[in-house]
Amino acid sequence: MKTIYQNLVEHFGGQVATAKALSVSQANISGYVAGRWNMSEKVAIRAERVTNGKFKATDLCPSLREFQALTI
Repeated sequence: MKTIYQNLVEHFGGQVATAKALSVSQANISGYVAGRWNMSEKVAIRAERVTNGKFKATDLCPSLREFQALTI
């Protein structure tokens, strides 16, 4: 089963295209896919916007889920 980051890369057609769409380096994308680090809140929100909500920021960055729960 693919991770959400793998699905995000597939959505954009590759790591380089994903990096460009999210205004981050390809190395960052590689790190997300490999599980070396999590996506930041800012990049996760950007990803939700550029995918028109197909990928939710709260799914890409679990700390946002906790923040969202505190604000409801």
